[in-house]
Amino acid sequence: MEFTKYLSVILASTIKFIGGPLTGLAFRLGWVETAVCTVIGTMVSVIAVAFAGEVLLRLSQRFRKTPPRRFTRRTRMAVRIWQRSGMAGIAFLTPLLLTPIGGTALAISFNVRRFKLIGYMLISAVFWAFIQTMLVYQLPGLF
Repeated sequence: MEFTKYLSVILASTIKFIGGPLTGLAFRLGWVETAVCTVIGTMVSVIAVAFAGEVLLRLSQRFRKTPPRRFTRRTRMAVRIWQRSGMAGIAFLTPLLLTPIGGTALAISFNVRRFKLIGYMLISAVFWAFIQTMLVYQLPGLF
């Protein structure tokens, strides 16, 4: 029974980072268990996208009917983050503003090496998992 709770937290955090702490709270898991499962879930999606990202990027370009718009608000923001703080900035903002999949895809689009990407994302995931889990568990009226 506990395994299914852990798996639910892991799956929730693969898609959206805050989903892990919220799911752990809903299942009444301990905050350390929830934070660890959140890190695991985030890293599952980061590793999957990091190793399959180049293939997915090529496939999407192959079947795209119209050329992508180059200068959108979103791309300008991504370039600004990259120019100011590099991979560290992308990794730091991934749990807050992006999803684990989106942050990894953004880093791949800037041609970051896989293991550097995984290292930065792991540090960020551990940091934010403990912070967000503690906030969710300590401020019950917030969520």
